[in-house]
Amino acid sequence: MRKIAMAAALTFACVSHAEARTHRHHSYHHHRHGHGSSYAGRPAAWCGWYMRTQVGQDPGPQYNLARSWARYGSNAGGPSVGAIVVWPHHVGKIVGQENGQWIVQSGNDGHGVRVRPRSLAGAIAFRTAYAAF
Repeated sequence: MRKIAMAAALTFACVSHAEARTHRHHSYHHHRHGHGSSYAGRPAAWCGWYMRTQVGQDPGPQYNLARSWARYGSNAGGPSVGAIVVWPHHVGKIVGQENGQWIVQSGNDGHGVRVRPRSLAGAIAFRTAYAAF
């Protein structure tokens, strides 16, 4: 739990940087630490699992699958800061916009949690979370 809290703190700090429109993009790598790891039960494809840690109340393990997020919360009506963006095989949160590009925070992006510009091409849903995150 402590490692998840630390990762969340680092991520929130990173989000503040993205919203401040900095030109640096951050990557935080999570590594498994053997038996007793805080990441026990994390699936190999873990972007959905990570998003579960970013919403107000964990919606459950069925949301480990990225595509499941297409029915979470309510329809955001398109991309906007704070919206959850869902692709067929990935999910993230839009945290800013910089030079006409959407800045997305997501887990399992290059084997870590990253905040970076991402194309929204191929997105299947934009969702508003039930609770602020």
